[in-house]
Amino acid sequence: MAPKIISSKAEFDATISLPVAVVDFYATWCGPCKVIAPSFAKWSDIYTNVVFAKVDVDELPDVAEQAKIRAMPTFQIYKNGQLETEIVGAKAADLETAISKANQ
Repeated sequence: MAPKIISSKAEFDATISLPVAVVDFYATWCGPCKVIAPSFAKWSDIYTNVVFAKVDVDELPDVAEQAKIRAMPTFQIYKNGQLETEIVGAKAADLETAISKANQ
């Protein structure tokens, strides 16, 4: 299933309260964000017990501020509303390892 595009703070809050959610904080102008996007989409098909979501930091600056995003891409993994892991940068291997671990 393709990653969900978050369009509001309320939608973000609801998404991160799920059992496991991985959020990709990105910007349309960000080169590394574009490079890792196909892998992020692929993992959403592989790890079906995990909700994958994307937040455009330019569209939702309040959400980016709430999540304390300082660089793009930043990936945050939440379990039941609690931030478990944060990976800054397009580090595909590290991100997949973290997603696999969260999926257990």
